[in-house]
Amino acid sequence: MTRNPAPDDLAQRIRAGDRRALAKGITLVESGRADDRVAAIALLTALGTDRQALRIGLSGTPGVGKSTFIESFGLMLTGQGKRVAVLAVDPSSARSGGSILGDKTRMDYLARDPLAFIRPSPSQTQLGGVARRTREAVALCEAAGFDIVLIETVGVGQSETMVAQMADLFVLLLAPAGGDELQGVKRGIMEMADLILVNKADGDLKSQAMRTCADYAGALRLLRKRPQDPEDFPKAMTVSALEQHGLAAAWDDMQHLANWRRDTGIWDEVRLAQVSYWFTEDVRQGLVQLLESDPALQDAMTTAKAQVLSGKLAPSVAAAQVLAALKGLAP
Repeated sequence: MTRNPAPDDLAQRIRAGDRRALAKGITLVESGRADDRVAAIALLTALGTDRQALRIGLSGTPGVGKSTFIESFGLMLTGQGKRVAVLAVDPSSARSGGSILGDKTRMDYLARDPLAFIRPSPSQTQLGGVARRTREAVALCEAAGFDIVLIETVGVGQSETMVAQMADLFVLLLAPAGGDELQGVKRGIMEMADLILVNKADGDLKSQAMRTCADYAGALRLLRKRPQDPEDFPKAMTVSALEQHGLAAAWDDMQHLANWRRDTGIWDEVRLAQVSYWFTEDVRQGLVQLLESDPALQDAMTTAKAQVLSGKLAPSVAAAQVLAALKGLAP
């Protein structure tokens, strides 16, 4: 009895929209086992790339209301007949490696929607590595026929660099705050964002949210206009996930931007650049795994490290020796 279904059978079930098969497929591509990796590659090959969804990366500082926004936004989209997949990365404990994976409990209504699929995944303290597997999970959701894939990141940090390489649109969710909050958001994140949404624009926070939105709109105007943007983009606007205000306008802007990029050919250029990026990244990660698994290279690493620690070799010289050993293993 095999541990996993045959890749061709699993691929057929995923393409037919079988949610259990999709969950199994994502578990497979997230696995770190060598045999699972072989099966995952076979699965991805069997699925092909003929189906595409709109990929939306979503990030924001803790407490900004990402889960509430995703649930309200997702329910609005499923109400329009759209099939929505949510891939949420939960931070893992640096000590135990465990994660709470509570996104389904925070999105109770969306989790029960037959047109929605929510999959929380642990960050495992390695944002880059998880992002590589998240990219493959996106491919599985596209093969399953989902129209929109929402990729929620851990928060403002390294993960945003990765999610920008797998999303068609990048949305930054922020809370109403004073001017000091603007200083706390890195310029790099601002430059990657296609749309900044100031959430919690309701009740006593509404006027503050309007001021915050104006601050960010001014900051965006100071940034150099990007060639991948039409007029008025990137932009900032207010929303209330709690009261469902502004969600339809935000969705209209997302569709307008996506359609503009399709019509101008920028969409295809970005997708090709992302494929090139992940090819290089996968080769790089494969080399690291080779260094960690090959006995001869492990011996070379151990010897070189001992010479570095004893002061006999500089780190750069020792590294060059290890790389030379790696070249010696090449056919």
